[in-house]
Amino acid sequence: MNEDGRVQTVGFADPKLLAAYHTLESGTFEDRRLHAALAQAVKTLKKNPEAGPKVPRPLWPRIYTQVHGIDNLRKLDLPDGWRLTYTLKGSRLEVMS
Repeated sequence: MNEDGRVQTVGFADPKLLAAYHTLESGTFEDRRLHAALAQAVKTLKKNPEAGPKVPRPLWPRIYTQVHGIDNLRKLDLPDGWRLTYTLKGSRLEVMS
């Protein structure tokens, strides 16, 4: 994070995840609604990266630590039961799922 506590960049942990995000933009009404919610969540997290609560370590998917080497995990609830999980790496916020 920079001096004022904001995230400088946002990235996706997996290129397939980024592709899926972009696909939502031209999908069904529900897909577009989810895309808009995700875009708003990213804006929120850029301003306040700690907006989502921490996920307790025992609940972290093993692949997140093995492949991505995370040392923190947070989540942000989205409409219709969706959630965004993310990790903070310095001034970068990385979307996990």
